[in-house]
Amino acid sequence: MSTFQYTGRRLAAMVAATVIGGGGLVVAAPAAHAAEASDVVAKLPISSFSDLVVDSVHERVFVSDRAGYAHYGGTVVAYNFQGQKVGTFYTTSRASGLALSEDAGTLYVGQRSHVVAYDTQTLQETGRTGAYTDDCGRELAVTGTKSWHTTTPAYSDYHCDKSQTDLDSITDGLLARTGWNAVGKILLATGGGAPNRLFMGQAKGPNATDPFLTSFDTSGPTPVRGDARRFADAEGKGGLDPKDIAVSADGKHLAVADAAYGTRLLNSGDLTDAGVYQPLPAGATSTAVAFSGDGKYVARGASAAGSTPDLLIQPADPANGTTATEFAYEGELDGNRVVNRGLEWSKDGSRLFALTTNAYGNAFWLHVIQPPAAQYDSRFSGALTHTPAQAVVGEPVGIRGRLELDGPAPAEPAKVTAVRTTADGTRALAAAEVAADGTFTVLDVPDAVGSATYTLSFLGDITHRPAEDVSITVDVAKAPTSIALTAPQEASMSGGVEITGKLTAQGRALPAGVTLAVRRTDRLGTGSLSSVPVAADGTFTVNDMPRARRDVTYTVSYEGDDLHTGSNASATVYVTR
Repeated sequence: MSTFQYTGRRLAAMVAATVIGGGGLVVAAPAAHAAEASDVVAKLPISSFSDLVVDSVHERVFVSDRAGYAHYGGTVVAYNFQGQKVGTFYTTSRASGLALSEDAGTLYVGQRSHVVAYDTQTLQETGRTGAYTDDCGRELAVTGTKSWHTTTPAYSDYHCDKSQTDLDSITDGLLARTGWNAVGKILLATGGGAPNRLFMGQAKGPNATDPFLTSFDTSGPTPVRGDARRFADAEGKGGLDPKDIAVSADGKHLAVADAAYGTRLLNSGDLTDAGVYQPLPAGATSTAVAFSGDGKYVARGASAAGSTPDLLIQPADPANGTTATEFAYEGELDGNRVVNRGLEWSKDGSRLFALTTNAYGNAFWLHVIQPPAAQYDSRFSGALTHTPAQAVVGEPVGIRGRLELDGPAPAEPAKVTAVRTTADGTRALAAAEVAADGTFTVLDVPDAVGSATYTLSFLGDITHRPAEDVSITVDVAKAPTSIALTAPQEASMSGGVEITGKLTAQGRALPAGVTLAVRRTDRLGTGSLSSVPVAADGTFTVNDMPRARRDVTYTVSYEGDDLHTGSNASATVYVTR
């Protein structure tokens, strides 16, 4: 029996995350009154994976287990939307692709020599249609009353990416070969707002180094091919390596999980580029992609090591700069990565179903993730201020402000990012955490004299939209220095005068080799003495043989440098014979 866990995790948009439990899911810690993005995890009783499909009408999730060689029996397991197993049925040969009828009353399961229909509620077989022999696992799709499947005969699994794959159809129980085929495996996708469109992608293989994408109009008696696209350049570089295809909720866009590129977003009509999602984290390889049924989100799955995120949930519109919610799977309670084609949403977008596997690909977990249902506005309120009032080079300056967030509080404290722009260029600063009352302080240590403009941003999170940037310009001055002298009250002309002192500087340390000017004023006039060196700790010593009796004043001066102001100090000594 499978293991059912309710983790109750609450997630926030994260750039860096904290590991819980040493080897589990990387998430943020819970926060009171936060908008939940909970993750329910079920360990599946399967040792291999073929396909995942979601029945939103009856709230069922079906997963097929290919279970060995093509002529061996397979397994299909069913779970509810709470992550609890509700049924299992077995197939007489390998269970491969899955597809639902439009009314969700029938689940179609691809097998070696048949496409078999099952009732989605009773899980009982309701019919089967003979199909051409398939040895590699079928892809299934449904448009209207027609079902589509691939057929790849091969001597062994090793030959699957070298053999010809045909696109076949079943209409009113009748099998037909469409005449469309390609070398290697083929991916199929339908859904969204394109009910009569069937999308096809060729998998990359030894005989398909520049795979294609295309689509078919399936409204007539035979499929009519639309635009097609390949991606390699004139030198043969940049070819597609598709692992999954997803159709947007409005049918206008197609997303491709491309292991060679990341996530491609295309216009579904002519397959031209439609926008760019930010790259997956470094070291992550794209494995899956899915649009939420309400059109708000896109989920992007990946295979990544360690704490690098394997799953990102973000707005479907790439122009929306909201930071993605990130999940990193790296433990035996959660799996290590999202499998190829391992993401599906419920039709209303309230739940994302993610399938993960371990490093060996022989254990699987079903994650039921509920992102927040709405996003709220955010804004910076009031003017930014800075402390201290006079910023100096090399000393900390705090940029203070307030961020207002509508709606529920985020799952973990929001963070404000900042950049500093000077004549020397722009530099990113460490993000500042926002307190419960909305206040924050961005800290910086200026490294140059002049004007510094600080631009602050809130990129948003899964609950809140980004805020409009705000800026403040700060005048950065040289860091002050000071000289302290210790001198005797009285000295003699014969014994000489010794004065000790210390040069102190704020900001950056003074450079090595600093010397101080010394001037002596007595009843005979004023003149310069030899300059004195300053030790590494700032100390120095002035020695002099006075030339006149009575009051003698010694003035020690530092002229300053590019980062420090000058300073001076004086001491008066009464000189006797």
